[in-house]
This record gives sequence, structure tokens and C-alpha cells, in this order.
Amino acid sequence: MPQSVTAGQDARPIAVLSREGKGPPVVWLGGFKSDMRATKATALDDWAAANRRAFLRFDYSGHGESGGAFEDGTISRWLEDGLTVIERFVTERPIFVGSSMGGWISLLAARYLMEKQPRIAPAGIVLIAPAVDMTERLMWDRFPEDLRKSVQETGVYHRPSAYSEDPYPITWKLIEDGRRHLLLDQPIQTGCPVHILQGMEDPDVPWSHTLQLVEHLPGDSVSLTLIKDGDHRLSRPEDIDRLIAAVEAIA
Repeated sequence: MPQSVTAGQDARPIAVLSREGKGPPVVWLGGFKSDMRATKATALDDWAAANRRAFLRFDYSGHGESGGAFEDGTISRWLEDGLTVIERFVTERPIFVGSSMGGWISLLAARYLMEKQPRIAPAGIVLIAPAVDMTERLMWDRFPEDLRKSVQETGVYHRPSAYSEDPYPITWKLIEDGRRHLLLDQPIQTGCPVHILQGMEDPDVPWSHTLQLVEHLPGDSVSLTLIKDGDHRLSRPEDIDRLIAAVEAIA
């Protein structure tokens, strides 16, 4: 059963699954509208159990088993959720594994922890199709002018998704808040090695976008694995094997 911590002034409940074990704790940071029991997170938990490794995963507010409404979510809010969990459960330098939006959250959390709590800043980061600056680069910049106007006037756009029968609500609040956290206009310091896994058939985070991220990681050890037939999820058995190998190489 998940544990629960509270985040933010509204004391929203954040569901957490924490596995004790040896070595640097591996921390899963999931994607937009995903949850901590999805395929890759579960596969990593199985790996952690088999190898007696510490593993931490959680649901952002409005996701999975956590409280709060998804429509209230922003990058600031979900970053706060992640930092609250990390500061509560992590006692040594962890390994972040960030998927899609979780890749952006991972880099933002690393920057914060390097400055504020270096004792638990990440020792390594693995990113899967990292959707860095997604609200601006992968959403707003792709919206036609009439859609932009509609989002500003109504406050929300219900975007069809290939991963759910229900559309995803993209709020104007999410777009505006995302602009407070943009990373691709400056060098990005992580203070640790970074390994990126990116599918070249990914329709949501193009591999060209990930190459731009690599260009902004000048001061760190960065490895990029391009998977020619890989999609956005990278959840096939061979993709899971690559993910675990990337984590083990850092650990």
C-alpha cells in the first residue's frame, strides 16, 4: 500500500511507494498523465526487488492515487510534489529516472537540490524521451493561432491523446506557469552524469528536440542512445532492458 505525504499550502496528499534497499536510491519521476504503476516504473521496481535496491516512486497531484485535480496542475506544483517526496524519503544522493515530463521535472529538481540540498542532489540522471520545456516548445509553439486564442479565452484546451480515450486538458495556467521554468535558453547544469534514451519514431518528443537538450548540457557527462524504431513510451522488453542497463551503469 502507498504511503502518503502532503505537499503545498493546500496539503494535497501525494501517494508514494518506497522500497528499501542498498545503493543510491533510484527515484522515478513519471510523465504527464502517467502514474507510478505504469510499465516502466513497475519494471524498475521488479529490478530493484531482485537486486535489493532502494526504489522510490510517487504520483504527482492529480495523477494516479494522489489527491487533487489534474486541471489544477502546473509544472511548479508537480515540481513541488517531487521535491517534497525526495526531501522526505531520500537520505543520500539518488539516481533520478525521468520519463517525458518527468525528464523536465528531474532537471528542475536537480538544479534546486544542487543549490539548496547538495547532500541529496542526484548522483546520476537517466532521461526517457525528456519533454523539457514541453508547455512552450511541444505545446504552445505547435498550436495554431486560433487554438492559442481559444486557450487564452476559455482557459483550457481538451487535447486528444493517443494514450487515453479521454482528452488531456491543457490549461492556460499550465502554459503560463511553464514559462517560469524554461531551460533551453541557457546551459543546464546537473552536477552528475546524464544518460538519455530517445526513440526516433517518437511523435510527441521529436529526437531533434532531445538533440537540443544535449547541446544545453555542456558541463556534464552526457550519453545519448537513439533508438531507431522507438516510440514515445519505450516500454517494449528491449527498451526496458536498455533502461535498466542505463541505471546500472550509473549505479
